[in-house]
Parts: sequence; C-alpha cells; structure tokens
Amino acid sequence: MRKILIVLAALLALPAQAALNVLSTVPEWAALAQEIAGDKIKVASVTTALQDPHRIEARPSLIARARNADLIIATGAELEIGWLPVVQRESGNVRIQAGQPGYFEAAVHARMLEVPAKLDRADGDVHAGGNPHINTDPRVYLKVGEALAARLVQLDPANAATYQAGYAAFAGRWRANLSRWEKQAAILRGQPIVVQHKSFSYLLDWLGLKEVATLEPKPGVEASAAHLSRVLEQVRGHKPRWVIRAVWEGSRATDWFAANSGTPAVVLPFTVGGNDAAKDLTGLFDDMLARLLAAK
Repeated sequence: MRKILIVLAALLALPAQAALNVLSTVPEWAALAQEIAGDKIKVASVTTALQDPHRIEARPSLIARARNADLIIATGAELEIGWLPVVQRESGNVRIQAGQPGYFEAAVHARMLEVPAKLDRADGDVHAGGNPHINTDPRVYLKVGEALAARLVQLDPANAATYQAGYAAFAGRWRANLSRWEKQAAILRGQPIVVQHKSFSYLLDWLGLKEVATLEPKPGVEASAAHLSRVLEQVRGHKPRWVIRAVWEGSRATDWFAANSGTPAVVLPFTVGGNDAAKDLTGLFDDMLARLLAAK
C-alpha cells in the first residue's frame, strides 16, 4: 500500500502538460484558435489590426518567437509571402515548416475570389491563389475552425475532446450570429460602393454589395490625384452609398473621394483589435455591420 501511495504522489507531482505554443500571422486566426482551444493553448498574433499584413519585417524578435512555436496559423494565399517564409527558415524550427503539422493555412479551406487568369507583376500586388482577405466573410470561420480544431487534435491528442467540444460550441454560437447578421444586413443588398483597396471583397460577396470602383489603380499602388479624378467621373452615374477602407490603410485617397463626391467614408476595423468595439470575432462583425448600417 505504501508503494502505491508513493507512486500516486509522484504522479500527482508531475507538472501539467504544457499548453501548445501557437502563433498566428494575423489577429483573426489567433481569436479563432482561442475560441476553440481555450486554456489548452498559448496563442498570440505577431501582427496587429493597425498593420498592413502584406508588409511586415522579419525582425529577429519575430524569428525568436517562431523558434519555440508548436503551430503557426497563417492566412496563406500569398498574404504573408514577403516575410513568413523568412521567419520559418531562420527560426530553425522544423515543426512549423510548410508541409508539417505545425503549419496551418486558412485559405486552403476557403472559396477563393478574384483568382487571376494570368500573372503579371505589372498589374500590381496580384496573388496567384486569389484575393487573400478571406477574413472579412464570417462564413469562412466555420470551415477554417473545423479544420483548425482537427489540426489541434493531431498535435495534441490528449486534449482532443476539449478541441472538438470547443469547436462545436463556437460553431453553434457562430451560426446564430450569421443568422442575426444576415437579417440585419438584408437592407444593404445591392448597394453600390467604392473601396480603396480590395480588402473587403469577401465582405461584399457575403452581403451582396456591388463594388463599382476601386481607388487604387492597381493592387498595392497608391492613387494619384489624376486617377482619383477619373474614378470620380466613372462612378457619377452609380451614386455609390459609401467609400470604405480598412483601418490600417492610409486615409488620403478615401478622404479626397469622400470630399469631392459627397459619398460617406466608412472606416472598418477589418480584423480583431481594429477598434474598441472589435475586441473579438463577434464584436468585429457586429461593428462592421453597425458602421455600414449607420452610414446608409
């Protein structure tokens, strides 16, 4: 009996299994992972909502964080192509390399929009796999979340039940949110809008909004005054309801267009942390819809 008690005491003294160390390239996937996994993971985004996710520097501090990661969650579709491969390579962490279980791409599980028929860098910052800004369509979080939960199970089978239950609870809440948002937004369907950058193509697709112009002459290229004047003439007959931009995009082009066309400018948070209301995924879409409905 004494030996049994000693063994039990030793087992109880063992440290709890360490939480998975998860890094996300952008805030939305960190928020989704937290919804699913709770305290079974330590998760952080390496960028904020106020940064352009295309243009991040692979700083030594970022490489050091990746060195100890069990999982990297990326958008993919070349969103992070300018910096993430460098981080992966320089980290020396075999777990998070492409093709390994510790590397997860969300875009693989999404229906991609604006896939180019041809690739020509003269056309600007064009992504071969399509527009990577899938995060602005709330429907995508169900499929991405399901796949992410399965990946967490693969990496940490001891907590499989927690991840599966976490995703099921999230999916139930999310479907209820989708039903509520779609009822609220029905009045927006078919409205013509102007965008600064093609950051919101998936949001427009979900809501049935009609993009009549883009202020950028090419993706990633800042608009000149002459180009903005041409866009203004182009859309006069459409009478756009709003001109929208993401919080991380510069305001010059949107402000000029709004002032010269009388079109309300709407700044959307784009991702979790984009403003005080967008503290989590639900708050993000609550706030984006509220801003559009208020400006209609």
